[in-house]
Amino acid sequence: MKVSLSRRLVPDELWELTAPLLPRFKSRPQGGGTAPVDERAVFTAVVYVLTSGCAWRYLPESFGVSSATAHRRFTVWTEAGLWRRLHRAVLDKLGVRGGLDWSSAIVDAASVRAKRGELTGPNPVDRGKKGSKLHVLSEAQGLPLAVAVSGANMHDSQAFKPLVLGIPAVRSRRGPRRWKPAKIRADKAYYSAEHLRWLRSRNLVARIARPGIESGERLGRHRWKIERSISWLFGYRRLTVRYERKGSHFLAFLGLAATLICYKKLAKIPL
Repeated sequence: MKVSLSRRLVPDELWELTAPLLPRFKSRPQGGGTAPVDERAVFTAVVYVLTSGCAWRYLPESFGVSSATAHRRFTVWTEAGLWRRLHRAVLDKLGVRGGLDWSSAIVDAASVRAKRGELTGPNPVDRGKKGSKLHVLSEAQGLPLAVAVSGANMHDSQAFKPLVLGIPAVRSRRGPRRWKPAKIRADKAYYSAEHLRWLRSRNLVARIARPGIESGERLGRHRWKIERSISWLFGYRRLTVRYERKGSHFLAFLGLAATLICYKKLAKIPL
């Protein structure tokens, strides 16, 4: 059962992408320091925490790694920028196999309740209770390309530029890397003359609903795809309520969830 669960959470192809990106353990001549561990077991434990939403201290012993070790290694990997690089590696594989739709990119956000920590704020749609906001930019079919976290009281539009700038340059089937979608789609919350000028300066076509002029129905033909993306993210239970004190840790879980969503698409594409 242990082997079956581990392989289901972390298939061999995903581990082959992950292993080269992990920070290498260096032994100290004087001894002591952090002892080497089974890194695949640790990575599987992190995926389990993200998927199940369980607290670190309740990590099952069947993974063969202690909760303290798993949490400590998760922190080291987060500080080393593993999750962003892993997301990029999976996107590169998708790009090579033609699995990304660059006809447009779609932007949206969603709030979650937060118990504590950085990057939180009073949620205006939840009676002022403390919360965080997930910002997501996906390609045309809903695969997340860039993600971010903020306090729940930050306006969606403030994350617009960072998300667009955060689109990685992804490998393609032929030719140079690609990062620029044909269009940028967003709802009325993102509309401003300044955003339109900024997109034009970067040769990006804006498809942003104009307040008081266009109804949300026109965007609705595309909006359901980003709403589905957010639903996929919330399928990882660690994201439904934020318990992490550090904003970087919550962003790490969000980035890993985006990576796993993209990997599931990759696994369905034949070599």
